[in-house]
Amino acid sequence: MGRRLMEVHRFLPRRTIVLVGLMGAGKSKIGRRLAARLGLPFFDSDFEIEAAAGETIEEIFANRGERVFRDGERRVIARLLAQPVQVLATGGGAFMDPATRDVIARRAVSVWLRADLDTLVTRVSRRSNRPLLKAGEPRAILAKLIEQRYPVYGEADVVVDSGAGSPEATVNRAIAALAGCPRSSLPPEP
Repeated sequence: MGRRLMEVHRFLPRRTIVLVGLMGAGKSKIGRRLAARLGLPFFDSDFEIEAAAGETIEEIFANRGERVFRDGERRVIARLLAQPVQVLATGGGAFMDPATRDVIARRAVSVWLRADLDTLVTRVSRRSNRPLLKAGEPRAILAKLIEQRYPVYGEADVVVDSGAGSPEATVNRAIAALAGCPRSSLPPEP
């Protein structure tokens, strides 16, 4: 086994791995597999927000609005990042918040799961509970979100393409990229 391959095989981060990207990029699916491969706990911020609020994300958006949802999201992510090392899948808009980006930068290593428009459209069509897609044609909405969010997602520590290929191939690319990222081996800041 080559030295680089051995380093990747033995990789264990000292910081939480935070997955960012648009809906449909595979954050939850890849996150669960990545956590299993690394022997780390997995959390999904959307699930944690729903548990804290006692409502689904759809209900929060409908009953209290996106601003209230984003405030709760910010608090939940900060709480999760104060816990021991884990893999955390965030909602598509979480990384857009400067305060959330700041706490992620201090306490974690961020991984942007990047996917092209066609891939995202195919994946999001499998579920009907995405509040941001209820306001129009999903392809057009996703295209606009790509335009708005991809420059910010580009600030992530690591970029991993999450398009073609199996989820396992994406996990392999993520582990290799993380093993090569110096921030993965630094302890989190207070």
